[in-house]
Amino acid sequence: MSYVLGLDASTQSFSGLVIDVDQGVVVAEASVNFGKRLPEYGAPAGYFRGGAEGEVHANPRMWLDGLELLLADLGDLCDFSKVRAISGAGQQHGSVYLNRSWFDQLGALSTRDSLSAQLAGVFSRETSPIWMDVSTSDECREIATTVGGDSVVCSKSGSIAIERFTGPQIRRFYKACPAAYEETARIHLISSFLCSVLTGVDAPIDTGDGAGMNLVNIETWDWDDALCEATAPEIIEKLPEVKKGDTVVGDLCSFFTEKFGFSAGVPVVVFTGDNPSSLVGMGASERGKVVISLGTSDTFFAAMTEVVSDPQGFGHVFGNPSGGSMSLQCFANGSLAREAVKEKFNYTWDQFTQALEETSSGNKGDLMVPFFGPEISPRIDLPEPILNGSAEFENWEDGPAAVRACVEGQVINLKLRSDWMRLKPDSILLTGGASENDAIARIVADVFQTKVQRLMTSSSVSLGAALRAAKMCLERPYADLEAVFCKPTEVDVIEPDTSTQSLYQNLAVRFREVLEDQKSA
Repeated sequence: MSYVLGLDASTQSFSGLVIDVDQGVVVAEASVNFGKRLPEYGAPAGYFRGGAEGEVHANPRMWLDGLELLLADLGDLCDFSKVRAISGAGQQHGSVYLNRSWFDQLGALSTRDSLSAQLAGVFSRETSPIWMDVSTSDECREIATTVGGDSVVCSKSGSIAIERFTGPQIRRFYKACPAAYEETARIHLISSFLCSVLTGVDAPIDTGDGAGMNLVNIETWDWDDALCEATAPEIIEKLPEVKKGDTVVGDLCSFFTEKFGFSAGVPVVVFTGDNPSSLVGMGASERGKVVISLGTSDTFFAAMTEVVSDPQGFGHVFGNPSGGSMSLQCFANGSLAREAVKEKFNYTWDQFTQALEETSSGNKGDLMVPFFGPEISPRIDLPEPILNGSAEFENWEDGPAAVRACVEGQVINLKLRSDWMRLKPDSILLTGGASENDAIARIVADVFQTKVQRLMTSSSVSLGAALRAAKMCLERPYADLEAVFCKPTEVDVIEPDTSTQSLYQNLAVRFREVLEDQKSA
């Protein structure tokens, strides 16, 4: 049997699954919730809030304990001696700061004590900033000013300087704690830190996770000298190498073979970030497919045909673990906006769906810019949604029209903000809670004029890690793996109605004009 292990160190939990690539089944799956299983860290949701100026940190030793608990749970469900390859992913943008003892301790791990106890002395910074941290606005401006502006940062790194990204976080640490920064010999991402622990060697950062740092050049896929110099002194010496997602870092170290029963010589593929791993786990690592996830925030991502950055700076470019690059764009007003309209008219979700079904494409011209809170694509903070249309509609007196306007506005905004990616997808893979709604899926198909299929994958990050390991170490083609593990649901494919194409194109023009008028007001 050819078992493969995929790991996922997310914000609130450490999860993993084992797949049998010969039988095409998931053998075991488990998850360790940090708040419930490790209450001693005082992080009910996996992190600490309340830091200065918006700091949000986590304890890296908690991730080590979570890894051991997860492996113990999975080991009760399957035979680890059958595992032939391992890879994983970590929440993007989190960083770990290590002193010079890291290198020696890493190679001397013993089963006589826990990982967190043995590595307790290697941290030059006791906690790690994570993706929720927004304390680095000043540092973002400083980096951008030094290299010539946001457009330069974006063209180099694939994103403008962003508060949660690792470069600005490192700069804040350097400014606030120069002595501790000086003692730092290695700065890892969460993904490369955990990969290092598993292999017992100092692991590289992959292009997928590395691109979320404002430090990696998306043309060379290596550290960018100008960005690094603008961030902190001697930073390149403190960073590991950058490698592509097909890199085998080494074999699983003896700590894990002895403690958990893995066979000797199991190869470990370089870890990546959660979003790049999810791209693979959703079966969209090859060009031609787009994934739209309809959740609390809506997310649009895809493998890219060419390396381009968003000229407006709203989207992101990461390395694609399967080769080349991928795009990603987040939309803050996702399910919360849909729910706000539902609640405004005291609808159930069935009534919400009925409203979509009884209204027509284009909504008779009633248009909504459905931002109920700050939006990041585009970056704007509206006091309330913009309604443009009939008097009844603008006064919130037409419930069905408001429902359709909300969904159409969201999908039109998705289309407008993703045009910079220059994609011509063959299909859109829809996932997330709202993807089950046929009426919403039909609007997506019509606005994008592309067929829509639904995906029901609750563990796309860890599955993506497992598929990557199977591809790199067992030489299983992605196409074969995706056909088994990334099947769309049995729900019929939704084909676009070509008669709506010009209607939605005109509506998109109005959407853009209404939004621009608001900005200039």
